[in-house]
Amino acid sequence: MLLLACVAGVLGLLLTARALVALAPVAAVVAGLLNPALRAAMPGWLRSGSVRRAALLYLLIPLTWWYTEDWATWRHEVYRQLPLIGVPLAFSLAVPLTRRQRLWVGAGFIGGVAAAGLATMARYLLDPAAAQELIRIGQNVPSVTGIFHIHFGIMLTMAAFFAVQLSQEEDISRASRWLLWVAAAVAVLSLHVLAYRTGLLAFYLTLAASLLVLLFHRPRLALGLTALAVLLMVGAYYSLPTVQARVATTVYDVQQFYYSHDINQFSLARRLAALQNAKVLINQHPWLGVAPADVRLAMDEQFSWQTYGLEQQNRVMVHNQYVHYLVGAGIVGLLIWLWVLITPLVQPGLRRNPYVRQLLFIFGAATLADSLLEMQIGFNLFVFLYGFLVVAAERRLHPNDVTR
Repeated sequence: MLLLACVAGVLGLLLTARALVALAPVAAVVAGLLNPALRAAMPGWLRSGSVRRAALLYLLIPLTWWYTEDWATWRHEVYRQLPLIGVPLAFSLAVPLTRRQRLWVGAGFIGGVAAAGLATMARYLLDPAAAQELIRIGQNVPSVTGIFHIHFGIMLTMAAFFAVQLSQEEDISRASRWLLWVAAAVAVLSLHVLAYRTGLLAFYLTLAASLLVLLFHRPRLALGLTALAVLLMVGAYYSLPTVQARVATTVYDVQQFYYSHDINQFSLARRLAALQNAKVLINQHPWLGVAPADVRLAMDEQFSWQTYGLEQQNRVMVHNQYVHYLVGAGIVGLLIWLWVLITPLVQPGLRRNPYVRQLLFIFGAATLADSLLEMQIGFNLFVFLYGFLVVAAERRLHPNDVTR
């Protein structure tokens, strides 16, 4: 049952199928409750640090009932974020996936993302001029399966890193190892050809963090890979017109804000305006924020005072998960989010798990450029992978006492 839930979750993310995405956590919880050894598994669930961290992140919503004002959004968020409870519960209580099942789920995710990247690149090659024009006006080539470009770029980054790591597993056949390397190459190439800005940010920051970790263990290899990474970055800029266009439009976009021009049609400039208004709200409500459910309401009200020349439909939300938590739940909320991201990286057993490291590096980098948990696909992507990688890894490390 847990395997079926994982397959449904992966397919739902790849195909943007809301029904599959909604049913997957339910099936996972059922799998947990149907475990014949449920009574024996319960203490591990109650003691699991990763489960507690996800639960506390969820509790930021219901525990703010006493000062929230947007009750409709509050009720919706209490329901929408329930997977923060259910998915970790499933991965800590259900009969665990076998090693081979975990590998197949991971390979399915990697293969699906790489296939979507290849098909989207083919769409680009059918009319590269039109695609480059989209990038010049700050837009993106849409993925063939309809995944939002920000999340698709992040998924391509995940596929690249996970494929390389999976290819190093001992019981992977030579043919599978080559297929994984091809999938990694396709993901990296797609990310650069399509020039997804958030994905590229996550890719290079994660690469830098991974190389820094490697530097302490194998310094020569780390320096060699760093040189290759620099060559990749420079080569992509000088050989791919999409990357050149993305860099040029990004610089021009930011300049519009600082020169106080009309920014209604500029994505990054509008985000900078939102960050300026968010700073005002953070200064007014530093500790507990305006309430997580009230962020949009508070931002709209602040925009009515300081419009930055933006029309109503162009007033965007904060595209930064750290700032979003500061606005919604103050310093307390930000510390809880950092607790979720950083704690596994300081626990020796989890820190040694490369999949856990890469997941948290990627999300830590990507959430600098977007409030990923505020959109359903970003939320589902985080919760599923957090359960599949972090909670499950902690359970395997300490089946009897997961708090050690």
